[in-house]
Amino acid sequence: MTFSTVSALSPLDGRYAGKLGALRPLMSEQGYMHRRVQVEVAWFIALSDAGFAEFKPLTGGARKYLMGLVSNFSEADAQAIKEIEKTTNHDVKAVEYWVKSKFEARPELLAASEFVHFACTSEDINNTSHALQIQAARDKVMLPALDGIIATLREMAGKFAEVPMLSRTHGQTASPTTVGKEIANVAVRLAKARAQIAAVALLGKMNGAVGNYNAHIAAWPEFDWEGFSRKVVETPAPQGLGLSFQPYSIQIEPHDYMAELFDAFARTNTILIDFSRDIWGYVSLGYFKQRLKKGEIGSSTMPHKVNPIDFENAEGNLGLANAVLRHLSEKLPISRWQRDLTDSTVLRNIGVGFGYTALAYASLATGLGKLELNEQALADDLDASWEVLAEPIQTVMRRFGVQGAYEQLKEVTRGKTVTAEALHGLIRSLEIPVAEKERLLAMTPGSYTGKAAELAKRV
Repeated sequence: MTFSTVSALSPLDGRYAGKLGALRPLMSEQGYMHRRVQVEVAWFIALSDAGFAEFKPLTGGARKYLMGLVSNFSEADAQAIKEIEKTTNHDVKAVEYWVKSKFEARPELLAASEFVHFACTSEDINNTSHALQIQAARDKVMLPALDGIIATLREMAGKFAEVPMLSRTHGQTASPTTVGKEIANVAVRLAKARAQIAAVALLGKMNGAVGNYNAHIAAWPEFDWEGFSRKVVETPAPQGLGLSFQPYSIQIEPHDYMAELFDAFARTNTILIDFSRDIWGYVSLGYFKQRLKKGEIGSSTMPHKVNPIDFENAEGNLGLANAVLRHLSEKLPISRWQRDLTDSTVLRNIGVGFGYTALAYASLATGLGKLELNEQALADDLDASWEVLAEPIQTVMRRFGVQGAYEQLKEVTRGKTVTAEALHGLIRSLEIPVAEKERLLAMTPGSYTGKAAELAKRV
């Protein structure tokens, strides 16, 4: 059966397939097979250099050929492995047989073919392959996309640092801020979340069926198998795998690092859900307009509409991503005794969690690129909200010991439409220094922004 984007079951490979081209080679089953071949080859070459009389060091030509199996791995190779799996009904064994099939007509490699997958359990190959997939996806796709959003937000924070904006705590008018400061808040949160994603060490283990090097020691009892395994795991690619060594495991790597990473992504995504909803609201208030795209339609019946669809798409896809990522982080660290297979099928959905995340990041980037600030709407909103100056007035009154300052301003402003004239009349009646009266009289909702501009320019 062949599939097209309109017959795909998942929208990631259907409607949104064109937006996930960078992620698909890394997190697809083909990408998984590719990494399995990489691990098998790295282990095989390392064994040839271990000093065993039975397996002499490989020649340069053999090494180059083996590395080519990794660097030139193609969809046709992945399909060939799938054909072998139809017989083996075991995906890792199919990879092993495929690698060995590539030794035909190469006597040097054929003679050493039994050292392919030597002393390995399937999970030695799988856990390191998953780590390599995650490493590539994180470094090549996910973090660059997140960095793009952070860079855009920092640029916007500086650009709009001094543009005043009415705050709305509990949805009600509140002390003014600036557009740049509100965007800076998100940029700072995202930068911290991004650092936590990047800091998670990606672990790999190659220690046999239950984590004790049983088969390894049976073959060569005096050899330092733990040191050897550490070297293969930690040596940078292509000679090694370039991961962090996991010394303690059952048959499977415990997956705690995965839980940490997926939780870090989910926290990041939650920040962006919060941001998407806020921008959606600001568009609704008219604070932002959206650049029009020729030919685009906002409603099938209402021609005037320009909907904030990019932020809505981002919010929805971030929610889907977090549902998958949080299940992964809750389930993967749990295994019955030394091994059960529940993690195997779940691990195949890492690409789904990353896919919805990457899709949401792309929607956000598109949406941010369409925004245009409507400073007139911001100014009009501020000018209609003089009641927010009740806070500075009563605070200055308290400074100079005026009794019942808060209560006086509450009586004048709470739940009422407040005018500049009414506030100015109150200020003139206060028993405070003349200089302070003049300062309060000069204040407007748009000028009462505290350190907002300074903070916005700092990110």
